[in-house]
Amino acid sequence: MIRGTNSLIGAVNFVTFLISIPILGGGIWLSAKANSTDCLRFLQWPLIIIGVSIMVISLMGFAGACYRLAWLLRLYLFAMFFVVAALLGFVVFAFAVTDRGHGQVVMNRAFLEYQLSDYSGWLKDRVSDPGYWAKISACLREGHACSKMARYARDPTTGVLVPESPDMFYRRNLSPIESGCCKPPTTCGYAYANETFWTAGAGMMVNDMDCTRWSNDQQMLCYQCDSCKAGVLASIRHSWRKVSVINIVVLVILVIVYVIGCAAFRNAKRIDNDEPFGENRITKARPSRFQF
Repeated sequence: MIRGTNSLIGAVNFVTFLISIPILGGGIWLSAKANSTDCLRFLQWPLIIIGVSIMVISLMGFAGACYRLAWLLRLYLFAMFFVVAALLGFVVFAFAVTDRGHGQVVMNRAFLEYQLSDYSGWLKDRVSDPGYWAKISACLREGHACSKMARYARDPTTGVLVPESPDMFYRRNLSPIESGCCKPPTTCGYAYANETFWTAGAGMMVNDMDCTRWSNDQQMLCYQCDSCKAGVLASIRHSWRKVSVINIVVLVILVIVYVIGCAAFRNAKRIDNDEPFGENRITKARPSRFQF
């Protein structure tokens, strides 16, 4: 029984070591998105640290179970407790800061549009901070977030590639950053020329500050618009929710491993104390009247 329990925790920790790879991969994926689209470079580090910690602790538990080292299992359980607590805190934090915010449907448009007023909380304040937004907007420009929007269609009469028509553009599914940063809001009434060049229309709204912030300068566009900040928040929300699903699954597995680790530690302690497994420590003061 003792050997079986220790073998079980060794096998489970090996599986946990393999499962920690998706956590580390999720952190690396967030890091790649931070360098290319989202441009928030601090969000991936907690995941990367937790993923590496789980790898190291899993090896620790595997060795402690295989060699029946009580001190190593004690260290393993102590470290695993803090990792589980850290991962739980990260999952709760991720859902708390992304609980609000969604795209708004626009009539005769396939894409959604985003407003900063739909978001609230710490993440909104972080992104909206002027100093921090200057870094994010610079990252978006350097990453050419809007340069890949151009599409061409072949003219049926001449066979020549020409820029897509307004109707074709309106049927596209734009990403949150493309919708918020690379074009003016639809309510502004700008007329479509191409994906990143719009002309002021007769019915242009002036009460929306984003309408005046829009510029056809390809280095400016709508990078200073509130809609761009909302697009970044929507992109972050989508990325975090994907990673959080994986984290919840791993968290459940880690809790199971922790419980098995506690059982293995008790078994190792019995061996160190030369205690027979299953010894009955409870004696009755009086014998039972009923005999079976």
